Amino acid sequence: MAATERAIELAVAAARAASDIKAEEIIALDVSEQLVLTDVFLIASGTNERQVGAIVDAVEESLFKLGAKPIRREGKSAGRWVLVDFGDIVVHVQHAEDRVYYALERLWKDCPVIDLPADARGTDEGADA
Repeated sequence: MAATERAIELAVAAARAASDIKAEEIIALDVSEQLVLTDVFLIASGTNERQVGAIVDAVEESLFKLGAKPIRREGKSAGRWVLVDFGDIVVHVQHAEDRVYYALERLWKDCPVIDLPADARGTDEGADA
């Protein structure tokens, strides 16, 4: 079973909001076959703690407008890796250094990547890290 249309709609909206705040390397993974708790992981990077917080705020605001409210939020005070669970999707915003270290994309490499629109992919500046 693939990710629901609602989950993909939320992922695209969240990715666009993150991209507007200059998030880097935004990807969406369809984890619906692996997890029963959520359909999509959205992963984005920020270059510093302040930007990570701003990305999270923008994502929450964008998804609130679509009627999605966070069920759980972890890590915002530290600003290194913030996880926001919206039920249908889980958003991971990581400091670029932590993203390289934890390599979530590698952990979930068996999951299909959801094709995001060009305006929702963020910058690729950290791609060589």
